[in-house]
Amino acid sequence: MLNTIDRVESEVRGYVRSYPTVFDTALGAILTNSGGKQFIDFFAGAGTLNYGHNNPVSNQALLDYIQRGGIQHGLDKATTAKIDFLQTFEELILQPRGMDFKVQFTGPTGTNSVEAAIKLARKVKQRSHIVAFTNAYHGHSLGSLALTANQYYHDEHYGSHNNVTHLPFDKYFDGVDSSEMFRKMLDDPSSGLPKPAAVILETIQCEGGINVASFEWLQKIVQLCQERDILVIFDEIQIGNGRTGRFFSFEDAGVMPDIICLSKAIGGGLPMSLVLIERSLDQWKPGEHTGTFRGNNLAFVASRAVLEYWRTDQLETHIAACGKMIHDRLVRISHRCSANQFDVRGRGMVWGIEVGDGEVARKIIQHGFDHGLIIETAGASDQVVKLLPPLTITKKQLTRGLDLLEKAFEAVLPAPAVPLVCDLPSNSITSMTRGTV
Repeated sequence: MLNTIDRVESEVRGYVRSYPTVFDTALGAILTNSGGKQFIDFFAGAGTLNYGHNNPVSNQALLDYIQRGGIQHGLDKATTAKIDFLQTFEELILQPRGMDFKVQFTGPTGTNSVEAAIKLARKVKQRSHIVAFTNAYHGHSLGSLALTANQYYHDEHYGSHNNVTHLPFDKYFDGVDSSEMFRKMLDDPSSGLPKPAAVILETIQCEGGINVASFEWLQKIVQLCQERDILVIFDEIQIGNGRTGRFFSFEDAGVMPDIICLSKAIGGGLPMSLVLIERSLDQWKPGEHTGTFRGNNLAFVASRAVLEYWRTDQLETHIAACGKMIHDRLVRISHRCSANQFDVRGRGMVWGIEVGDGEVARKIIQHGFDHGLIIETAGASDQVVKLLPPLTITKKQLTRGLDLLEKAFEAVLPAPAVPLVCDLPSNSITSMTRGTV
């Protein structure tokens, strides 16, 4: 059956090359191919499936909605599905966090949210420059692509990268506080950095290699931007929606951005993308930024259903417990398979173990796939093995997946002959806080 893919689909296809099988059904954290083989999913649709495959809550809501003939496509007209979603989102997400934000629906994927966010920031501030960061990933449409740092995705034929400066992300240089570097460049009229309309960042760079910004650095960046009349955009597309334990990844840092980009898991497994805009910044004119699929009513229904997980703290507690299980196992793998002790980093249920070599990481991924584990790599050279299981995965499934991962490491990187000390250096593991493991 894969011959059809080879014959008909464009060469641009990617994940099917890493996972060369035909998937047929899925439930929770388990994928099953057409031959009946099961795989534990530590990929979760690149963070789209935070609530698992075919979540029964969202599935039932969708079946009920479709059977009664609910509106499927409505542009930005008012529908009961949209109103139900907005009311639930306001009640369970915005109000408990004291967020006076408006919701803008964009096209159905994350890059549409980023494009709208930077377009609005430029409109509001009447300045064109945007600051992004090293190892950033924000999408592949032209505005978002200019913000994305990895040169693999760039081609000079695509268009101009003007009006974007990439500054060092937190800990990019050892011992260098890049927030102070940013401050100095803003103060120096000869630095070559124009005053930007906005700064855009991910609190944890997932595609960039699970690079975790410290709370202190985030606080400094936000404070500096507030002092200089620069908007702060947080890209929560992959790292938000509960991935770190809280609904938003920035909550434990005690900061609040001006604009937030959300997509992936916010649609409950279906395509949806939105921008959260601090109320005073909602300066769009009617129809000034538009798109045919800016109102996916089926996604409204699915999302409204899974938002109920946030009515109690039960999911947060589960994420914390599972996150500790992942962290502890990755530390053990690091000890057993590397004399130099691999770098383990992450929060909540997003973790990476840097093996330093993309080829080694790919062999680990391949071994995992061959034995029933779906997992991917991240980082500039694909040198980080990245764990992104569904937030709803059972502890039994998580344990089984971690067993398979450990066996993959041991197969590719046999344990060193020399006994290792059991304690990692204090700076080798990302610090963790309440609610994020």
